[in-house]
Amino acid sequence: MGESEAVEDYLEAIYILMRRKGLARVGDLSSLLNVKAPTVTEMVQKLARRGLVIYERYRGVRLTPRGEEIAKGVLERHEVLKSFLKILGLDEEIAEEDACRMEHYLHAETVERLSKFVEFVLRAPGASWLRRFKEFCSAGGG
Repeated sequence: MGESEAVEDYLEAIYILMRRKGLARVGDLSSLLNVKAPTVTEMVQKLARRGLVIYERYRGVRLTPRGEEIAKGVLERHEVLKSFLKILGLDEEIAEEDACRMEHYLHAETVERLSKFVEFVLRAPGASWLRRFKEFCSAGGG
């Protein structure tokens, strides 16, 4: 994973923890991201130097407005991709795992089109083609 992907993952994790608890603590980030606490501290300090977070040792981490904007964008991409994968019939765990990987690499225009597709499918009355697609996949398709 490149540094920009790691930055996005950290910002997204901090955003999620802030929504749950009001702020993100190093231990919580360590657990959520499955990395050691010293690694989290190092990255959080880097993010603070870039103006993306406010880090107060022993107190926690909060996003700056710029950091929050980036985090929201990553989370939105993640949710769109996860929804798309679930529409395709993938289970929750696989959809979550693949969305985490894909969110960093797809072009913004691709994600926007997938977002419109997801919205269309979820609003489409009597989407019989979707039911037929799921049956096709269940039958071994192809």
